[in-house]
Amino acid sequence: MALNVIVCAKQVMDPETPISAFKIDPDTMRVAPAAGVPPVVNGFDENAVEAALRLKDESGATITVISVGNGFVMDVMKKPLSMGADRLVLVEGDQVADLDSAATAYVLSETIKKIEDYDLILCGRQASDWDNSQVPLGIAEILGLPCLTVVQKVKAHGDGVVVHRSLDDGYEVVEAGMPAVVTVSNELGEPRYPNLRGIMAASRKAPTVWTAEDLNLDIGRLAPSLELIDLFIPVSDRRCEFVQGEDDADAGRKLALRLREEKLL
Repeated sequence: MALNVIVCAKQVMDPETPISAFKIDPDTMRVAPAAGVPPVVNGFDENAVEAALRLKDESGATITVISVGNGFVMDVMKKPLSMGADRLVLVEGDQVADLDSAATAYVLSETIKKIEDYDLILCGRQASDWDNSQVPLGIAEILGLPCLTVVQKVKAHGDGVVVHRSLDDGYEVVEAGMPAVVTVSNELGEPRYPNLRGIMAASRKAPTVWTAEDLNLDIGRLAPSLELIDLFIPVSDRRCEFVQGEDDADAGRKLALRLREEKLL
C-alpha cells in the first residue's frame, strides 16, 4: 500500500548570506531581508523531502509539502515539487506571519488535520533561522503521535516505521507505529537536485493556498507564547596577538606565559 507522506518545509533567509548584508530592524526586532539575496527552503527540510522521495522510490508514496508564513517566493517553495513531491499546500496571510514555535506547530497541525489522509509526517530536525527544534515536537504533541528525532534513515515496515537515529558514536534503531512524526537530519545524505523534467512539471503545478479562515483557526492561539525582549548582532572586541620568540621553544614558552597572564592556563 502506497504511503501518504506529509513534509513540513519552511522558507528561510539564506544561511549563506554575507555577514555584511545581515541586518536587524531594531523597531520590529526582525531580520531584514538582504537585498539581492533570495530566501531558500530550510536545508534540513530538504533532507526531509529527500527521505520522502526515497520512500516513494522504494514502495510508492504520495508526498504533500506544507508550509506556513507570508511573502512566499514561488520559485523557492516549488523546489520540493521540482524534486519530485506531488502537492504543495501553503497557509498564507498576515495572521500567520512571524509565528513563534508554539503557534507554528498549531497551524501546521490544523493543516494536517484538514488534509486528513496521512501515514507519516516528516520534518527537518531544525530550522536554520532560529534553530529551536521545537515545531516537530509540538506537532506530535498536538496530534498525539510518536515523534522520532534526529533521523538519518527512514524505512516503512508494514503499518510502522523503522528509523536510524543519529548518535554521537553511531546510531540506534527505533520502530514506531504509523502515523508518526519523524525529524530528519543531514546525516541522511544530500538531497537530490531537481532535473529539467521536474522543474518543468513543477512550473505547471499551482499550490493550494489556505488562510486562517479556511482552517478555522483559533486566533488566540496565534499569539506569541514567549516575549522577545531584544534581538541584536553581538559586537565582538576580540584581538589577535602574535607571540614570537627566538625559536619554536622560546615562542612556546612565551605563549604559555601569556596565556597564564590571561588566566587561560
